[in-house]
Amino acid sequence: MDDQTIINALILGIVEGLTEFIPVSSTGHLLLLGHFLGFESTGKTFEVLIQLGAILAILSVYFSRLWSIAVSLPSDPASQRFVGGILLAFLPAAVIGVMAHSFIKEVLFETPALICATLLVGGIILLWIDRLPLKPRYTNVTDYPLGLCLKIGFCQCLAMVPGVSRSGATIAGALLMGTDKRSAAEFSFFLAMPTMAGAFAYDLYKNRNVLSADDAVIIGIGFVASFVAGFFVVKGLLDFVSKHGFAPFAWWRICVGLAGFAGLYFFG
Repeated sequence: MDDQTIINALILGIVEGLTEFIPVSSTGHLLLLGHFLGFESTGKTFEVLIQLGAILAILSVYFSRLWSIAVSLPSDPASQRFVGGILLAFLPAAVIGVMAHSFIKEVLFETPALICATLLVGGIILLWIDRLPLKPRYTNVTDYPLGLCLKIGFCQCLAMVPGVSRSGATIAGALLMGTDKRSAAEFSFFLAMPTMAGAFAYDLYKNRNVLSADDAVIIGIGFVASFVAGFFVVKGLLDFVSKHGFAPFAWWRICVGLAGFAGLYFFG
């Protein structure tokens, strides 16, 4: 393991933390950047396992609220409905992720042009949704009906394709089904916890026999960088979205997608 590998792991960890919770596709950014940096992780595990840092960033920011929900869960119907809704939304991705794991890692993760295309198309769709005159019916994540949660969960499955964006798919789907921008982003935060924890556990299990001590060090560096960057994004994202909407992220996706295509054309 050389110094350049450590620097690359640090850069990619920061990128993961900065992009995980905004609708630009953290995995797409990591895979594209890793491609141009010449960074190759064992079994493409680095890109998945460093998401644990982003999970802990959510836990640290929302700890008091999560603790309150946990304490009231045995007796409070609202808390029970909220937790049930999150688990229900998580279920489709859990099933499809296990069934399609090999195809996702061995085919989709290895196709940079596909990532550029999904970044570009996703940006256009997000820009279109952001400009729609939508009238929200749901403004509080704890009031989301279970049926709505399940539908958002199916939307999240689109993010099995790198470049689509887990948060982008859930937020866009939620907005089209009657939520406001702030609560859609917040629901995406909460749904990220079981989704990324499940992806972390399953990917670690599948690659447990091929990871080395050097892999553990690189993943640890990426994890810490992801946590620090993700903490600041979670702290400020909801207020940013409330004021500016999702158009800035849509334009960013379009620019990165076009830049990616240009990079592939000139540098391969």
